[in-house]
Amino acid sequence: MKIAFFSTHSYDRKYFTRYNPGYELIFLEQELTPETCELSKGCQVICAFVNDRINHSVLQQLSALGIKLIAMRCAGYNNVDLKAAQEFGIHVVRVPAYSPHAVAEFAVALILTLNRKTHKAYNRVREGNFSLSRLTGFDLFGKTVGVIGTGKIGQVFASIMLGFGCRVLAFDLIANKQLEQQGVEYLPLIHMLPQCDIISLHCPLTDQTRHLINANTIAMLKPGCMVINTSRGGLIHTGAVIEALKTGQIGYLGLDVYEQEEKLFFHNLSESVIPDEQIMLLTSFPNVIITSHQGFFTEEALTQIAQTTYGNIADWEKGSRLKNEV
Repeated sequence: MKIAFFSTHSYDRKYFTRYNPGYELIFLEQELTPETCELSKGCQVICAFVNDRINHSVLQQLSALGIKLIAMRCAGYNNVDLKAAQEFGIHVVRVPAYSPHAVAEFAVALILTLNRKTHKAYNRVREGNFSLSRLTGFDLFGKTVGVIGTGKIGQVFASIMLGFGCRVLAFDLIANKQLEQQGVEYLPLIHMLPQCDIISLHCPLTDQTRHLINANTIAMLKPGCMVINTSRGGLIHTGAVIEALKTGQIGYLGLDVYEQEEKLFFHNLSESVIPDEQIMLLTSFPNVIITSHQGFFTEEALTQIAQTTYGNIADWEKGSRLKNEV
């Protein structure tokens, strides 16, 4: 059976080749769009990623090409028109959890870097500047951390922050009993936000959570609050966050995802003029760190992504129940 992989990079080829149980693999650097669908001709399955545009037009073309399964090699699927997929009889599967520790630990790395300014200290020392001026941070111990979304990643993150000696508050539709037993307190969002020194987002992007961090919710934050997003870019209204950084309402911002990332992330644009004025403005703030959606990027996570994706494809091929279908 032939599988077409869209939006691939060297690491995709490495891990999917390493764990290939015997399929014929076609690795494509192009993103999946209405213009590139034809590249999957002759395949029965396509494997897609977060920035592939799997809309009605794409699904209609894939159906005409005989594609019956879309295997997302990620947890998110907000870029897939599920109603259209059902209309065309195409199954969609995903990798619901591929190393919650990878993303949770990366969120902590952003917090520590923003707080203790290790990125700035590193650059200074390389230039022979051993001054401590303007490198002041704060103790995490005793601070209040808010976790929005306590699924597998949010649960790991909350446990790590408890280990730092933080008071951890959480917001989710369903409380995690294990976290409550560890001392995490669940509160409504409007009651949680004003108490937090740090807010970390770990919820999926849905119609209900899009722009969860907006002008109204930002106004509820404790002035100078740190905001971390390693989940989905659309959870944050970029324009509102920029204004809050200007006024100091948000004191620190760490992003591993970005609202318009599909035009930027996973590409080398170092020799290009980047037309996105918002991200260029964000990178100019001294209290902002942006990384290119690398929170998942560990040996363990990449292994799990490949193995789970192949497991999903094998289940479909055998006619078994698709436990990771969306």
